[in-house]
Amino acid sequence: MSKELTYGVIGGGSWATAIVKILCNNLDNVNWWMRNTEAIEFINKFGHNPNYLQSATLDLSRITLQSDLKRVIDSSDVLIMATPSAFIYELFKDYPIEGMEKKIIFSAIKGIVPEYSAIPARYFHKQFRTPYENIGIICGPCHAEEVALEKLSYLTLACQNADHAKLMADVMACRYIKTTASDDLFGTELSAVLKNVYAVAAGICHGLRYGDNFQAVLISNAIQEIERFVDAVHPIHRDVKSSAYLGDLLVTAYSQFSRNRTFGAMIGRGYSVKSAQFEMNMVAEGYYAVKSVMEINKRFQVDIPICEAVYNCVYERISPVVEMRILADKLT
Repeated sequence: MSKELTYGVIGGGSWATAIVKILCNNLDNVNWWMRNTEAIEFINKFGHNPNYLQSATLDLSRITLQSDLKRVIDSSDVLIMATPSAFIYELFKDYPIEGMEKKIIFSAIKGIVPEYSAIPARYFHKQFRTPYENIGIICGPCHAEEVALEKLSYLTLACQNADHAKLMADVMACRYIKTTASDDLFGTELSAVLKNVYAVAAGICHGLRYGDNFQAVLISNAIQEIERFVDAVHPIHRDVKSSAYLGDLLVTAYSQFSRNRTFGAMIGRGYSVKSAQFEMNMVAEGYYAVKSVMEINKRFQVDIPICEAVYNCVYERISPVVEMRILADKLT
């Protein structure tokens, strides 16, 4: 059945590029939208994305790449959204609803749509009337850079519709990608949002020269925060020790490829938020996510001291030295 459907990827960054590379292992054609027309011309000529994952070779015989968003969406049955959450509202705010409710949408977005303080699944449901059983998420632990190098990686595909989850798990499985299907759409998506915030925290501590011993305590407390928060927001049975939760947190908090950890490390070393964002030239989802998490938590009142510490550092401009010293006394 997966071969009978047409697939479209929305986004031009590193994760979108990695997903296109993965899909080309199993599909004869992948529709791919990106805004940058110069990048499209370069890819069509050389088979590489000039701006992201330059080492990833793309099979041009299997890719239809263009900058016409409506054409890509209209010609695709399954849409994989891989645009940063900070830009998703602007991209789709004027897009027509008709037809979108019939699409299968899988989000590869690891963040919260800030205009709605909502996870992407809820945004697509409200914006396009797409039923939740047609919405899923692609989550790790998986960094795009290692996909480009074809290093063995694992993905969890979560959707309330088990058939859709298995469909995506099958189409993304290949020699270097192993997949698992899950029905915990909201838990995995919230966890994917939160782990970026904790990666910022890990980066701040690294920038302040905290050692491995403290980092281990920080991340063990972080998975407890994730469990408390997702259980409060969406209370179903789940095992947060599995790779979609704990594994994704670990790779994002510790990896050299983690943009959120890099962003946090720069904050810890004394960069302002704007200067860190400018120098990175990439989106650190945790910066936007922590503000929305704090807004959501006004309703649920979950104890999330690490999130609060990150929020104070990046929005309240409290000294990371002071804030992390206070946080250290709250960890166990």
